[in-house]
Amino acid sequence: MSVDTTTSAATAEATALVGNPLRLNGYYEVGREKIREFARAVQDAHPAHRFEAAAIAHGHDGLIAPVTFTAILGAIARRHIFENFMPNYDLSQVLHTEQRITSHRPVRAGDRLISYVTLEAFRHGHGQHLFVLRIDIVDEKDEYVQTGWTTIVGRAGGEGADDRLARAVKTIAATEVPTSTPSAGNAYNVAAADGPADTLAPSYAQYEPRPQRRLSEVAVGDCVPEHVNYVSRGDLVNYAGVSGDANPIHWSDTIVDIVGLPNVVAHGMLTMGLAAGLVTEWVGDPGAVQEFGVRFVSPLYVPSDRSAEVRFSGKVRAIDTAARTATVALTGLADGRKIFGRAVATVRLA
Repeated sequence: MSVDTTTSAATAEATALVGNPLRLNGYYEVGREKIREFARAVQDAHPAHRFEAAAIAHGHDGLIAPVTFTAILGAIARRHIFENFMPNYDLSQVLHTEQRITSHRPVRAGDRLISYVTLEAFRHGHGQHLFVLRIDIVDEKDEYVQTGWTTIVGRAGGEGADDRLARAVKTIAATEVPTSTPSAGNAYNVAAADGPADTLAPSYAQYEPRPQRRLSEVAVGDCVPEHVNYVSRGDLVNYAGVSGDANPIHWSDTIVDIVGLPNVVAHGMLTMGLAAGLVTEWVGDPGAVQEFGVRFVSPLYVPSDRSAEVRFSGKVRAIDTAARTATVALTGLADGRKIFGRAVATVRLA
């Protein structure tokens, strides 16, 4: 198939999918050790992610996950949507440019989570295809847990470097083990949902966070103390395994040489997870994060001979006294470059 034919087919696939919600049959069951594993991967030391007693002291029934834990479900959803409905795109050749999260309540150990996915927007031009995917995550009570919007940019078809890249990725990719026919339970497949995304899960759980930082203690202009994270190649490989995002651009020198990058790059969601740790440490309760959005503008390059250093800081930009919330603008700096174009979190205050 020619490049033009492949591109046309891919464009038609994506256009037909816009606005049509899909449901991943089955569920993702959240384990205690997976929460701990993910918290370690994003270097989040908040005790509510590791110790039940600490989580209970913060008003939770048990361990709760970091706010970006649902990156795991996002990776599963994207893989199934692209493989089943947009097979002319190669997920190893897409760029994650923006992520926005609305948290209705924390993800808890023992949750069985169901994902609804909607391609909300698709644009193409100048060889680039832009996708905005909305993922509504609900629990077994059909109540919202989290909603996320993922913006990615990719291409269909290609020649030259793209062909070499596809061959290289196929060579180094993890081996897929064939399975028998999936049974009920948590075996994933994709089906059309019953209605528009806004009507999929009509109810919201009643949840009240227990932030440690008080409204009376916060003022516009207050600084969130800087925190420094160090990211090694081992951290990238670990996060790839924990999150399910195994794109080799994050760990293979062969792939980045073909792409023309100076080094492997950290996952965007890893850097977002690192920044989230700064916010939850400041507010005191991971469950107090209501909104968190990041636009990724500059990669965090990770060399093979040393760890990359990234400095996160924040400043209170607005306070809503009626809602008892603060809006915090975050900055991430690596080698003097801003890795976020815009990063904003809204948190509840006591």
